[in-house]
Amino acid sequence: MNRATTDLQELVRSVVDSNRHLRGPLLVVLQEIQDRLGYIDPDVVPLVAAELNLSRADVHGVVTFYRDFHSEPTGRKTVRICRAEACQAMGSEPLVSALEAELGIKIAQTTADGSITLDHVFCLGNCALGPAAQIDGRMYGRLDRDQVIAIIKEGRR
Repeated sequence: MNRATTDLQELVRSVVDSNRHLRGPLLVVLQEIQDRLGYIDPDVVPLVAAELNLSRADVHGVVTFYRDFHSEPTGRKTVRICRAEACQAMGSEPLVSALEAELGIKIAQTTADGSITLDHVFCLGNCALGPAAQIDGRMYGRLDRDQVIAIIKEGRR
């Protein structure tokens, strides 16, 4: 067994032990692991399953179902553009195209320098202020291409 595997086992045991008292602790355990590692390492799935007496499929299903869980490292900054109907009507699709061109990546990708992950969601609940985006957890509304690019450039500094 290598050192990385041992470290992952210790991390999983620690997180599970501190949350075992909760009813249905899987989501909390995965969130805490992602907070510590920055993503859910695929090697964590069988470890969490064993510790919580769940199947690997159950844990994998949760990791892949929720968009907030990531199976690989994300950028230091995350940009999530709303693509629901209200935001589409207000111009979110040209915004997505402009961001992809500016960053040189597609939706669900991270820039080569690891600074930004571009993602999309299908409603941020900010419909009256579309097009909307969430950048590092902060909501923005009535965005245009220049505003988003300025926010991103500021974040890259």
